[in-house]
Amino acid sequence: MTLRRPVWALYALVVGLALHNVAMAMLWRAGVRGGALSAISAWKEVLLVVALALVIAERRALPISWSFVPDVLALVFAAFVVVYALIPQSALGGGATHKGIAYALRHDLLIVGAYFLGRGLELTDEERGRLCRFVLGTAVFVAVFGLVDVYAVSLAWWRLSAGWFQHQLGLDYGPGLSHLPENFVYNAGQNVVFRRLTSTFLSPLATAYLLVAAMFFIPLRRWWGIVVGALLFAAILWTHTRAAVIALAAGLILLALVRRRVQLLGWAAAVVMVAFVFVKGYDHFAPRTHFTAAEKVVQERNGSKTPTVSHDPTSVGESSTSEHLTSLRDGTKTVLKHPWGFGLGNSGVTAMRTKVRIEAGESTYTELGVETGLVGGLVFIAWCIALLRATLRRYAWLGAAFFAVLVLGLQTDVIGVPWIAVVVWAAVGDAVYRRQIQSPRPISPSAS
Repeated sequence: MTLRRPVWALYALVVGLALHNVAMAMLWRAGVRGGALSAISAWKEVLLVVALALVIAERRALPISWSFVPDVLALVFAAFVVVYALIPQSALGGGATHKGIAYALRHDLLIVGAYFLGRGLELTDEERGRLCRFVLGTAVFVAVFGLVDVYAVSLAWWRLSAGWFQHQLGLDYGPGLSHLPENFVYNAGQNVVFRRLTSTFLSPLATAYLLVAAMFFIPLRRWWGIVVGALLFAAILWTHTRAAVIALAAGLILLALVRRRVQLLGWAAAVVMVAFVFVKGYDHFAPRTHFTAAEKVVQERNGSKTPTVSHDPTSVGESSTSEHLTSLRDGTKTVLKHPWGFGLGNSGVTAMRTKVRIEAGESTYTELGVETGLVGGLVFIAWCIALLRATLRRYAWLGAAFFAVLVLGLQTDVIGVPWIAVVVWAAVGDAVYRRQIQSPRPISPSAS
């Protein structure tokens, strides 16, 4: 590892991105705020850009082969993003601010930069093995931190970090949980509330997504693999994120089909059954917490607006599940009714941060369809399919992890989690490179 070949940057991103949110929240509480904290929090984009620039300088070209479909689709998708950032919002019917367009540009291009970084580093087998160990080590730390925190640290202590979300990021989740994201807890109704594992990401969703991806990095043939797998799976369960369980099972099923191993189908079935029992009985052993008096007023007012909503976490009519399905349906309708797109900055968290109308939310695919139009969204899907196909042929386990991430993208902005966007897409980029140079008609990695 040298400065000119920055493999070290990838290792730093694997660990640093997992610690980013909790570190930024602690800095905010320590009094580092405003522009200073924004500059510090940009370390991840700066490091990625510098690492990619070093790779390009070393190769004297972008790590791309024009005859290789995934590379071409990556550039076409990037072109759509840039063009839709330049088209005036008034021409598309969007209302995004200049800041929102900048946020969305960073959000959408992060996966492209990570992919080409993974392509260009040309990892050796030793480096690739070290990267896998870094991923597993990080996942173990995240799991242990989360399991300890969810029982040992009170929600009142985390309420003091709400300013990181509300004032620094502009994500005002309202007084329902003192301006913390309401998914910090599982609300069972009647003011009965339980903690969810949020770990260093300060989010049960982002934590669960890292853990799901890391599950496929575990070498089960090693004696410690089963122990690590059990630990990570337990942490996934305590996040109370049902989509993560579905994605994990989907990845295992795909891996079983590719490797033709019935045992993996059994693992997938076991994952679903254990998760069902766990979720069903969560209120019997989950860490209980409480709303403040002010929060109770808000929660009771919100509950009175939807009195028929089910609180059964295994029901399709449960509030969270219903919201995800409604958001996916509405977002799809919006893309089909407005196929030319609204431009960057009009969807998801970006629109929420900049206080503009959210044309689509949660699903990665509908958000990109709203921002870059139907064609841009289809290009992204085509790129993902090409990456999945190439990765499965070289590293089936990584292809299964990537597939699980794509499944998660149906109901959440999965590329809005920087760890997933950078680490997973960089790993897939490396797998694609290995697949390419070992194809029947190999193309020189230095070709441009």
